[in-house]
This record gives sequence, structure tokens and C-alpha cells, in this order.
Amino acid sequence: MKPKKIRIGSRESRLAVIQSELVMDHIRRAHPEIEMELITMKTTGDMILDRKLDQIGGKGLFVKELDQALRDGRIDIAVHSLKDLPMDTPEDLPLLAFSKREDPRDALVLPAAEDGRAPTIGDNGIGFILQSDMPIGSSSARRNLQLRRLFRDLPTASVRGNVLTRLSKLDRGDYCALVLASAGLKRLGLEERISRIFEPEEMIPAAGQGIMVIQGRAGENYDYLDCVNDRDSEAEALTERAFVRELDGGCSSPIAAFAQAAGEEIRLIGLYYIESEEDYVTGEISGRRADGETLGRTLAAQLKAEV
Repeated sequence: MKPKKIRIGSRESRLAVIQSELVMDHIRRAHPEIEMELITMKTTGDMILDRKLDQIGGKGLFVKELDQALRDGRIDIAVHSLKDLPMDTPEDLPLLAFSKREDPRDALVLPAAEDGRAPTIGDNGIGFILQSDMPIGSSSARRNLQLRRLFRDLPTASVRGNVLTRLSKLDRGDYCALVLASAGLKRLGLEERISRIFEPEEMIPAAGQGIMVIQGRAGENYDYLDCVNDRDSEAEALTERAFVRELDGGCSSPIAAFAQAAGEEIRLIGLYYIESEEDYVTGEISGRRADGETLGRTLAAQLKAEV
């Protein structure tokens, strides 16, 4: 039996609220009889902005308050950016539905021109960046590792805070550029700030980037979420997460994975960090989408065997 009302938990940032509202719109169109209430909360990860994630406990700090609210019954489902979730899912809080994927690629963002739009740049944006003595803003070890190959040892520096906060730091001159997720910029209506898109072959995205996921409590009926779940996103998410889990990749580990499902086939590219050499190897694998998680583990084992 469908519930008469559901309470949706979300982080309180503007992007998180927009993402939750997108999920609510899907449910509303399919089930207009269901009343919905959005409940926002600040997570520990949102409050501690002066240190890197790996110094304060990792991605779990962005979800633990929402996890507790689910367990306490204060909310019925929680909406997350999948890339922000730890790779190990608690048995009592399963992942229920995966949204249609927004652009999964990373974007280079330069300081805004006078009209607020992205400056015109060359193929790599290197010319502009080389003229600056400021670093590229990125708090992601995955991005920083790949930036070193793209931009030849140009310095990077940590930048924390929500997307709008990061952009304000860029525009006031703290950084020469930022690397941000295209999906977040597009959902915020800030696509015009993108100066360059990194193709996955240049910069492999984080596992789950561009996908919203809904989490709930084990043993309850969530059939009403069928309207949200996207089969391709689900297959891609499970494949990518299997690859990262096999490599024991936490939030601070520069491991990357990007899968593309097409029909009954799926292709995965992955990145494995070689800590002893401070370098990385990449590889790819293809096969049946039904075998996605096995493919993820297989590619992880193949990359491990190369080093």
C-alpha cells in the first residue's frame, strides 16, 4: 500500500535541495495522491570546511545525520548525490532508486567575465592558467592526480564549501580556475560558467557522478519509487561502485570509475592509483550489463596485476 505522506531528507545546500525537488517532481507526477514534505539538515561534512575530507572522516560525514534520521523514523527516504556516498551501504539502509544520469563529466571553470559568462579559452585553457600565479582549486585527490598530467605540474589547492561558495572564492581571485562536476553546475542553472568539459578519457569521473540515489529503510514498501529509477543509471552505478570497492577506495583515494550502459552491454573505464609511485594506471572492460558488478571487480583485479 502506498503511503499517504512521505518525508524526504536532504542536505540543506541549494544543490541538494534542487536535487531532492527533482526527485519529488518525479514522484508527484506518477503519484499525485502522495503528500510530500522536504526536511533539510546540515551534515557534519557541511560544517567542517577548514580541513580536507580525509582528515575528518571521509564521505560518511555527508550522510550520517541523514542515516540517523532514517533510523529514527524522522524521514522516510533520503536523497543523495551518489558520488558522496561511502562505497559500503548499511544493510538496514538500502539504496532504492537511481535517477537518470545528468552529465557525469568534470568541468573547468575560469573566473567569470564581466557579463558573468565563461571566458573564451583555447582547447585546454592552459594559456590563461599559465599566466596566473594562483592554484587550480580542487579538493579531490582523483581530480588532482589527473590534472597533473593535463596541466603539467600546475599547483592545486583545496577548496571546500558548496558550489556557490567555491565560485565566489574563484571570482574574488583565490584560484586561477576550479574543477567542478558538470552535473552540479547544470542543475544549479550555472552551465554558462563552464569553460571546458573534460572528456572521460582525459579525466575519469568519480563513481556515481551525475546520479542521484534514494536511500530508505530495509523491509519497507517503496514501490512508489519505480517512477524514479533509471535502469541504465542503476547498472552504471553498481558497476562503478563494485570497481571502487574491490580496490578499497575511500573518499580520499584517487580511484575513478565511469561506466556506460547501451542496450544489454556495458563499458567501464577505471583508474587505479599506485601509491608507491604517486602515479596511476587506467584500463577498460566491456561485457553484458547483467554482469556489471563482476566486470567492475575483474577490471580492478586486472589493474592491480599491472603494478
